[in-house]
Amino acid sequence: MGLGIRDKELMAKRAEQEIETGMVVNLGIGIPSLVANFIKKEKFVFLQAENGLLGMGVKPDLGKEDPMICNAGGIPVTLIKGASYFDSATAFAMIRAGQIDLAILGALEVSEQGDLANWIVPKKMVPGIGGAIELAQKAKKVIVLMSHTNKDGKAKIVQNCTLPLTAKQCVHMIITERAVIEVTAHGLFLKEIIEPFTLEDVLLSTEATLHVTKSCYRS
Repeated sequence: MGLGIRDKELMAKRAEQEIETGMVVNLGIGIPSLVANFIKKEKFVFLQAENGLLGMGVKPDLGKEDPMICNAGGIPVTLIKGASYFDSATAFAMIRAGQIDLAILGALEVSEQGDLANWIVPKKMVPGIGGAIELAQKAKKVIVLMSHTNKDGKAKIVQNCTLPLTAKQCVHMIITERAVIEVTAHGLFLKEIIEPFTLEDVLLSTEATLHVTKSCYRS
């Protein structure tokens, strides 16, 4: 069973809490792109896209979309004051130079070592790995937004990834509809449990070892 829009928006809102004023942030396709709609106005943040934008804003009102202004997924966006356009070569040069403070990406699997697999869907043709490999390797911090299990109900937070890797040991935090998990050199630490799920729900749907601390709370 897939995620509902409410689940996706709650995940996006939670990810927004990790964004700090002054950051340059890249949002991946899918759920991560929703984060742009929840960034607080008092935060001065530049959202960057691989197709050549720096300074994306919220989604435009219905009927006011400009097909020439879109994010990397082709979804229309608005621009904030001070935004700029450039070619994709420049956009990737920014990424490769380590200028992205935070990348928020989707994933198919994340291992307990922080390995990321997010570019190939089993039994489906895909055009290529895209920009995720460079974002995962070069961004100063990587947060994954994804469903806790796949469509078959199998865990996506695993001991070791079974799908081709995007990058090794690159993920710092995982946010799902069930939990917020911090990835450290000492393993995965459960930070928050999302209502209405319980600790048992999270543990039973996670293949990787989760360390539960006293600071873990329900949100």
